[in-house]
Amino acid sequence: IPIPVVTVQTAPFEDQKPGTNGLRRKTAVFEGRKNYLHNYIQSVLSSIDLRDRQGCTMVVGSDGRYFSRTAIEVIVQMAAANGIGRLVIGHNGLLSTPAVSCIIRKIKAIGGIVLTASHNPGGPGGDFGIKFNVANGGPSPDTAMEKIYQVSRTLEEYAICPDLRIDLSRLGRQEFDLENKFKPFRVEIVDSVDIYLQLLRSIFDFSAIKSLLTGADQLKIHIDAMNGVMGPYVRRILCDELGAPANSAVNCVPLEDFGGQPPEPNPTYATSLVEAMKGGEFGFGAAFDADGDRYLILGENAFFVNPSDSVAIIAANLSTIPYFRQHGARGFGRSMATSTALDRVAKAMKLALYETPTGWRYFGNLMDSGRCSLCGEESFGTGSDHIREKDGLWSVLVWLSIIGARKQGVEQIVREHWARFGRNYFCRFDYEGLDPRAAFYLMRDLEAVISDKAFTSQKFAVGDRVFSVEKAENFEYIDPVDGTVARNQVRRRQLILFTEGSRLVFRMSGSGGGMGATIRIYAESFERDPERHSRETQVVLGPLIAIALKISNIHERTGRHGPNVIT
Repeated sequence: IPIPVVTVQTAPFEDQKPGTNGLRRKTAVFEGRKNYLHNYIQSVLSSIDLRDRQGCTMVVGSDGRYFSRTAIEVIVQMAAANGIGRLVIGHNGLLSTPAVSCIIRKIKAIGGIVLTASHNPGGPGGDFGIKFNVANGGPSPDTAMEKIYQVSRTLEEYAICPDLRIDLSRLGRQEFDLENKFKPFRVEIVDSVDIYLQLLRSIFDFSAIKSLLTGADQLKIHIDAMNGVMGPYVRRILCDELGAPANSAVNCVPLEDFGGQPPEPNPTYATSLVEAMKGGEFGFGAAFDADGDRYLILGENAFFVNPSDSVAIIAANLSTIPYFRQHGARGFGRSMATSTALDRVAKAMKLALYETPTGWRYFGNLMDSGRCSLCGEESFGTGSDHIREKDGLWSVLVWLSIIGARKQGVEQIVREHWARFGRNYFCRFDYEGLDPRAAFYLMRDLEAVISDKAFTSQKFAVGDRVFSVEKAENFEYIDPVDGTVARNQVRRRQLILFTEGSRLVFRMSGSGGGMGATIRIYAESFERDPERHSRETQVVLGPLIAIALKISNIHERTGRHGPNVIT
């Protein structure tokens, strides 16, 4: 008997405007508010032109967090009812964000839905997110997000096949006959790792990495998958394929609540990795976030590699990767908040450097048009034009390739990079869960302060140092490919440059999922002299932070005594 297609009446929600990483909310909102999930999925599907939608293929995956299985069942039932021809879904619903991007591109799907809230906590009391990636494999551009939001504001009904049931644990093809549909609806459950692994094999010299990890004087590594989606990838690729001992990978079982910890790969949250690395028995350590697009790298004795340095070091060593020896490097991109370390490498290599707003979607056009080969963000994300997402495991394999080629440890590679290009001291202060109004007015007043003509001639004395303002602006980005302007959006961004290569960036961010506003302050100071490359980051940047606190008055205005997180 064909499965019936049902139309259900609903009322729109006002708050379904996707942010930088799709729609993120408390899990309880998706789980508890009637039709909240259904409305948003319908808005995503309806945002695709009907002609393109009929019979097309879409990819679906999740980071394994609580509520993912329920949501996948709804997505399958609604995709069928809305004329999608085929869904390709990861085994047990699991696919890393890089794997989703890879599969979309490989099978020429119209797009994909990723269920993740990235590094945010999971479980019934945690967060949930729905992200839509477009046909190039990358995150929705602003125009696509706006379309989804407009549909969501006027939605009156959604289509669903409530009787359609699939088995996510059974690999292979499942077919369903639907009422009033000529062709059967197909679901393919695919191995979560296979297609992505094939891509990595074509990029790296696996035998070189394998000999690094298995030889007589093998590099001992410690990899923490933080109980997110990356467990199966780490085991299969680093252990089975590349020969790392099974016990070098920990927390590799995907858990719905990530073991009760936020799956955030930074030194604040990846404490067990930091402790393991402090012992000195491992030469290389890494951790991944829930959906596998971000990573943390530590050297022996827990030597921390700043993400802004990581992308610069990767850029300077691209020739160690077969993919880049074959394709060459065409240009580099970084978000405006990321340090200018990458700029120095680009200049030395005589390559273009693109500075974009925060959000990986801005790199998509640059890569699609052949302008850009490597991109990075200070929030622990790096990637290349092999896909259209940042890619944690790719970044780790790049680092292992560099270590193997240069026969040096992590710290030595970083220090030699600083000696050659200079060191960009960099840190970020996060003020989270702020009252959104207070945050908005703080940023608005800050904009008024720095756009005052007199501000650019101002000098700030802190201790024995004087900082002279060189330039202050509200950052705007004009896409060199299509000329679209990203100005202000809702998240205001202010940039203050001082002479001698110091920078302050203020940014209001909104990917928190209804948990208040976040203001981030980024401080950066350039040091050419190798004698001064081993100083404590907070000491070097202390004067700049003092100026930031003075200009913004953030503590007085928010009632805080300091940031929630410092990275």
